[in-house]
Amino acid sequence: MTPESHAPAETDAPRPGPPPGCPAHGPGPGGLHRLHESEDLPALYEQLRKEHGPVAPVLLHDDVPMWIVLGHAENLHMVRSPTHFCRDSRIWTPLRDGLVKPDHPLMPHIAWQPIASHAEGDEHKRLRGAVQGAISTIDFRSLRRYINRSTQAIVNRFCEKGEADLVGQFAEHLPMAVMCEILGMPDEYSDRLVEAARDALKGTETAIASHSYVMDALRRLTERRRAQPEEDLASYLITHPARLTDDEVREHLRLVLFAAYEATANLLSNVLLTVLIDPRFRAQLNGGQMTVPEAVEQSLWNEPPFSTVFAYFAKQETELGGQRIRRGDGLLFAPLPANVDPRVRPDLKASMQGNRSHLAFGGGPHECPGQDIGRSIADVGVDALLMRLPDVELDCDEDELRWTASIASRHLVTLPVQFAPKPPQDVTEPPNHNHTPSQRSDWQIGLTQPQAAAAKQQPAAAQPQPAPVQPQAQPAVEEPARRKGAWQRFLSWWRGY
Repeated sequence: MTPESHAPAETDAPRPGPPPGCPAHGPGPGGLHRLHESEDLPALYEQLRKEHGPVAPVLLHDDVPMWIVLGHAENLHMVRSPTHFCRDSRIWTPLRDGLVKPDHPLMPHIAWQPIASHAEGDEHKRLRGAVQGAISTIDFRSLRRYINRSTQAIVNRFCEKGEADLVGQFAEHLPMAVMCEILGMPDEYSDRLVEAARDALKGTETAIASHSYVMDALRRLTERRRAQPEEDLASYLITHPARLTDDEVREHLRLVLFAAYEATANLLSNVLLTVLIDPRFRAQLNGGQMTVPEAVEQSLWNEPPFSTVFAYFAKQETELGGQRIRRGDGLLFAPLPANVDPRVRPDLKASMQGNRSHLAFGGGPHECPGQDIGRSIADVGVDALLMRLPDVELDCDEDELRWTASIASRHLVTLPVQFAPKPPQDVTEPPNHNHTPSQRSDWQIGLTQPQAAAAKQQPAAAQPQPAPVQPQAQPAVEEPARRKGAWQRFLSWWRGY
């Protein structure tokens, strides 16, 4: 976006540049708000909506100008109009004019890369086709069973203690365990890999080293699967007719791993927090008025894993939300303010059950191809955790919870909980469908002596002599052992046992 593109539509007068000695806080040039300095982005979004409408001018770090799209319909129009907007930052005017330095804090998000999320046209079809083709091979029934077993294994680590941090000990681990299995490197899953992924995404001083650690694991995976393909996502990427190179395979494995991990960890934390602090929400789950998948969708409306996505760029001069958008302008796709657009949600307290029109997973050609993976991890993971720890409660006051926030997303730092200590479960044996012996005693209604069933369990030497049988007495007929009902068999299959 050019500096003058935030001028009123009726004039082409350029905006002045940042004055010397511009203060670190407060409005920027032209009175525009700096997004990265806001301590309450949702409130700022609503202020911008009132001042400018569904598309508002803002500033990023170093007072780089940008548009933020606040309206639900306007966001959908932008992501569904590839002839007007693209993800290729090489056409971004501030970048071409040298206003965006190589060390700009947002360059890792905005810089163009040869991956599907930045490509266009035939190249986009080739790369995204490979990713979608690989994801389409996932057996989601088997995946859900694996998610359940992974949940039980993770809960085993803290279930005997009676307390846990559901962010650091659960929400940040389950997505990585599942993604390692999907990609084809379950042996790589470890606390070290989880820590490296978190560190790389946070952008700390050691982020580069942590990123290298993850990429080394993906490099080893690519080399193994190039030599010997198996039935996993990495192998399908390698053998797909798109003929991806090793570099392209690694980059798309990285894209899938980081995007799915970050989004799903946030989603798990948000759903669990809502269950713990909103008694009506939990009552609806316990009472059957709401299913866990419906609870997940409600959370995607209220607190999408990513607040904004960097970024889309105008390929030609156009109009959006009443604003004049010039060629080369940058625009932020913003699910958080779009999901609370009063034109689609006039009552924010109203339930959104059955409504999947939120923008948590984007839309258009770049809509998240792995959203069903994230949904499955959240659906099964939350359900299995609550069934395992039905008495789990928040172990602090709600106002003591801490968040880390950025333009892109908001992360719950910790979620301390307490519960009655539980014994660990055996998750080493794979699920099977062998017949389960009946747990009922041999005694049935109609037998005159219930003690007779117990007597059968005694050794022969210890059993008393039977009383003489009366001629007119009818022998008791044993009822065959009952099989589990259809519902019990379905639950056993669903939970992986």
